[in-house]
Amino acid sequence: MSLTGPHPGTPLVGTSATGITAVGITGVGSALPEHELTSRQLQDEVTAGSGLRLPEGMFEKATGIATRRFAADGEYASTLALAAARRALARAGHDPSDIDLLVYASATRDVCEPATAHLVQAELGSRAHAFDVSNACNSFLNGIDTARAMILAGRARRALVVTGETPSRAMRRDPAGLAEFRDGFAGYTFGDAGAAVVVEPVARGGIVDVETETASEHWAVGGIPGGGSRHPRGDEYSWFRGGGKELRGVFEKIGGDILTRVAARTGLGWDAYARVLVHQVTVPYLERFVELTGVPRDRLVLTVPELGNIASATIGVQLDRIQDELGPGERVLMVGLGGGVSLMTMVWEVT
Repeated sequence: MSLTGPHPGTPLVGTSATGITAVGITGVGSALPEHELTSRQLQDEVTAGSGLRLPEGMFEKATGIATRRFAADGEYASTLALAAARRALARAGHDPSDIDLLVYASATRDVCEPATAHLVQAELGSRAHAFDVSNACNSFLNGIDTARAMILAGRARRALVVTGETPSRAMRRDPAGLAEFRDGFAGYTFGDAGAAVVVEPVARGGIVDVETETASEHWAVGGIPGGGSRHPRGDEYSWFRGGGKELRGVFEKIGGDILTRVAARTGLGWDAYARVLVHQVTVPYLERFVELTGVPRDRLVLTVPELGNIASATIGVQLDRIQDELGPGERVLMVGLGGGVSLMTMVWEVT
């Protein structure tokens, strides 16, 4: 797997029917719950709840995750999304009334119906067209791409894309035996967070390339089976299930082509990117990504040891952490991975 283009080139930029030639990110915000839990504390909870005898320090050794943040009682996915949204709007110099499209893009929702976008908007005070986009850990990138497309189509002028993730609530703390523990082990990587971006027309640069790869035949590898028409009720289906090794195997099998296509189309190699933001599940996953792709480690923004797997908020939180160090013309490559299974890349050039 390589990201070496034939030569540095200019990313592809099209002109829409509205005459808009560039749509970019003008404001970024993120939010983290205050409550922090170490892997040792989490393992102690699981041990107490299940009666299993687990090797000392197993959670941290297996995942590389030292701590993570958990939402408190009375704190929801929409709570984290709202806090991030307010910060992104302030950063962009806008008020809620300046937004005419609000996309809530997350693997987590507050309620099954209505769309969580309405819960965020009710607190925010906007009157924008509001709806949800959900595609596991790729939801946030999908939301940004949807907002960009609607602006280019003339359906929106300025969008707010938000995510709130509380996957810790799908983490089984009291598995009934070793088999159930193994079935849900990937869930012990989870942490909670929120992120948001303002998306609008820009003078130049912006989001200059988007690519996707989907292998839906692997949809059953991992996820939360409850809450839909197959299993509408019952706690048994409300916990995350999935094997980390199986998911990693699928990503490794289909991930190379997407990066090769991006490099071939844009002519951009690793040296063209100031930063590379990657969805992070565990430290071993990330190390394997580095090994397979050759991405320079100093271009990555490491969040998983401190925050765990924060689902679709991962790239948004990383983006918030680096926004002050980026200058006009610098490029950021975002690489999303999501259950289902899907991969997504986005090239953003800072205006």
